[in-house]
Amino acid sequence: MSKPGDALLRGPELKSVYGPDDLDGLAHLGTLPGEAPFVRGPYRTMYRGRPWTIRQYAGHADAVASNLAYRRALEQGAQGISVAFDLPTHRGYDSDDAEAAADVGMAGVALDSVDDMHRLFAGIALNQVSVSMTMSGAVLPVMAAFLVAAEETGVPASQLRGTIQNDILKEFLVRNAWVHGPGPSLRIATDVVEYLAQHAPRLHCMSISGYHFQEAGAPPVLELALTLANARTYLEQIRARGLDLDTFCGKLSFFFGVGKPFFVEIAKLRAARLLWHEIVTGMGGTSAQGTALRMHCQTSGWSLSAREPANNIARTAVEAMAAIFGGTQSLHTNAFDEALALPGDEAARLARNTQLILQHEFGLCDVADPWAGSYMMESLTAEIADGARAMLAQIEAQGGMLAALDSGWIQAQVHRGALDAQARIDAGEAVVVGVNRYVEPDSAEPACRVIDGGAVRASQKRRLAALRAARDDGAVTQALTALRHAARSGVSNLLACTVDAMRCRATVGECTRALLDVWPRHASVPRHSAGVYGPARATDAAWQAACARVAVQGVRLGRKPRILLAKLGQDGHDRGARAVAAALTDAGFDAELTPLFQSAEAVARRAIQGCFDIVGVSTLGGAHRDLVPGLLRLLRARSPDLPVFAGGIIPHEDVQRLQADGVRGIFGPGTPMEAIVAALAGALEAKRRGDEAAGTGRREPATVTDLG
Repeated sequence: MSKPGDALLRGPELKSVYGPDDLDGLAHLGTLPGEAPFVRGPYRTMYRGRPWTIRQYAGHADAVASNLAYRRALEQGAQGISVAFDLPTHRGYDSDDAEAAADVGMAGVALDSVDDMHRLFAGIALNQVSVSMTMSGAVLPVMAAFLVAAEETGVPASQLRGTIQNDILKEFLVRNAWVHGPGPSLRIATDVVEYLAQHAPRLHCMSISGYHFQEAGAPPVLELALTLANARTYLEQIRARGLDLDTFCGKLSFFFGVGKPFFVEIAKLRAARLLWHEIVTGMGGTSAQGTALRMHCQTSGWSLSAREPANNIARTAVEAMAAIFGGTQSLHTNAFDEALALPGDEAARLARNTQLILQHEFGLCDVADPWAGSYMMESLTAEIADGARAMLAQIEAQGGMLAALDSGWIQAQVHRGALDAQARIDAGEAVVVGVNRYVEPDSAEPACRVIDGGAVRASQKRRLAALRAARDDGAVTQALTALRHAARSGVSNLLACTVDAMRCRATVGECTRALLDVWPRHASVPRHSAGVYGPARATDAAWQAACARVAVQGVRLGRKPRILLAKLGQDGHDRGARAVAAALTDAGFDAELTPLFQSAEAVARRAIQGCFDIVGVSTLGGAHRDLVPGLLRLLRARSPDLPVFAGGIIPHEDVQRLQADGVRGIFGPGTPMEAIVAALAGALEAKRRGDEAAGTGRREPATVTDLG
């Protein structure tokens, strides 16, 4: 399965035994925690002085429901709040916008206004509790709403503690929750940094994420290199703006995913601090505060299995230990049921208690960097750092991060990593207990949290109507006009103007639309790579048998079977859709990926126009409850026998409902590619038999107007 460059792309392969010779020539040895280059941690005493912060990422439905969850978590041992916003908020839509209706409140908390922010933090002292907000695309109105809500409760911006993610580059590379294009988005991110440095100096103005690269398929070395390449790009923007580099770096934090394998993940975090010190000092930074990397970590979401989900408890605990041994400053532990739906209360409590157990019962806080001096760990740290340096050099050879982003080179590297990992799991080379080995056939699914999206939308619409009826529309119009002018002229700070607009009770969507008048909404079409997954399974009998069935259907049709793979709604996570498209292409299908953020109408129109044989829907955010039935209704009107499949995170209750609505098959996380290929081939075979029995011929393409 290996190809040239795989060793660098996958990460280092561990030796069976390490010894003194493995430490020869390692320059980073001999330092202490709290000393440059901070390999052993940014603080001298590390967890003996203060344990890492337990910061669980959470949010669902509306602000009231999420507020109750935050208050309960704080009462039960959480030490900070990390807000998960819903997808419409990330993409700058109000909850009453028809474009995003199906996603409201489903994968995070719906937030439309300052009043929602008040509800979100009711009864929580913002001058005492650290708040992290994962928001990059619509960072201006969300950050402004937070600042205004705090101000109106008597907490000045200077007393606020926490982090706003404000890392827009990773959105264009993997997560896809963007609003504007890269150029305007970097202007927005830099304006946020500038404003917070002046008005909220205790708030971390940016959290640069590696987590999303790992979730999208990047192996450890690539994850580290891409994260630091983004960071270097932000440093260049800050220096060009004339802002102080040391001050900016002192207010940065990083966000890493921690998955498998255990030793490599520890070394990755140690290497991150070493490399960050090199980058900042190389660009002129001098302060210890600026050159010492501080990080938040989250256990891997992608490593969670939907089959036998209780096994995820063990996976999360070990990944958490890797983050701790790697020296994280705060940590989120995933709930065991997150491969099925949003975490249930019991699963969320267990995830948090995992950290409390590690803090209080096992002595993990007693020694700062206990791995220091280990033959294996020190050698591995250096090896990962060398690999990341090589990858950083490749990015520079592409013309830098923005050029590599624009060309698609980076996305292709991450996609290749995802395909390689999937092929190794499907082939059984990478063992996943309960999925491809030691499988319990009758394992039961836990009860999942159910969000009534319709009820959330209705309540948010009522609140928005009340807000608009009570505000001074003239003041709102004036403030939004000033925001547009700031975007066009480049003179005024965009966050300052957005704060003024949110004080007047403008909404998240209205502020976003004002900027869209200047900078249009960014668009992107996912790409997938043929010839990576298939060759890795070339000798696998199950894969070859599935491909043979596709070949038979291709002969019958006189062409390759055509499948349209769609991302409905506002969910931009496309690792699964791209991997399936690549594997199906290698299996003999003509696979087309739609652009992201599609409506049911657009997908149905393309399916009929293109005369596809099968339609597949990839879904993670919960919008499938509304959008997939809507797609089925539209397709029935023109092509009632067109098979529709769905894949992704779909709770058991929804699986039954979608099947009753007419979805032919549903593929959950962990489904091997040959099973997907075989099911699709089976649908084509069944359709052929049905056509022969009915005496019908092959469908002809329809026109775009056929769907009205």
